Amino acid sequence: MDKIFLKELKTEAIIGIFDWERQVKQTVLIDLEMNADVRKAALSDSIEDTLNYKRVAKRILEFIEQSSFHLVETLAEHIAMLVLEEFQVSWVKVALNKPGAIRSSRSVGIIIERDTKDADDWRLRRGGK
Repeated sequence: MDKIFLKELKTEAIIGIFDWERQVKQTVLIDLEMNADVRKAALSDSIEDTLNYKRVAKRILEFIEQSSFHLVETLAEHIAMLVLEEFQVSWVKVALNKPGAIRSSRSVGIIIERDTKDADDWRLRRGGK
C-alpha cells in the first residue's frame, strides 16, 4: 500500500475541558497518513492522478478553525472521518498532538486509524448524516 503523509500540520484550536481552554486557542499539530495508489500519478506526472495533499491540508485547517471540541479524541475522529469521506481514501491514520498540555511533558495526544467501514459505522451512529 502506498501512503501519502503530512507531518506536523500546525494550527490553533479551541480544544480542552477547562474553562480557560474554551476561551483561548491552543496549538495543535496533526500528522496524517493516507493510503493512495500512486502508480498512475507516477506514470502521468499529473496532480489529477493522485491525492492532492495541499487540498487535504487546507480542508483540515479550515475545519479546525471552525471547530470547538473538548477532547483531542473527538477532534481526531472528526478529522479522520473528514478525510475518509471527502477525499475517497480507504484508510487514514491521524496523530493529534497538543504541545504543552501537561507541564512536565513536551506533548500529549492521540493516534487513531480508521477505514471506510469505520466511516460507514460513524454515519449510522450519527443518524445517517
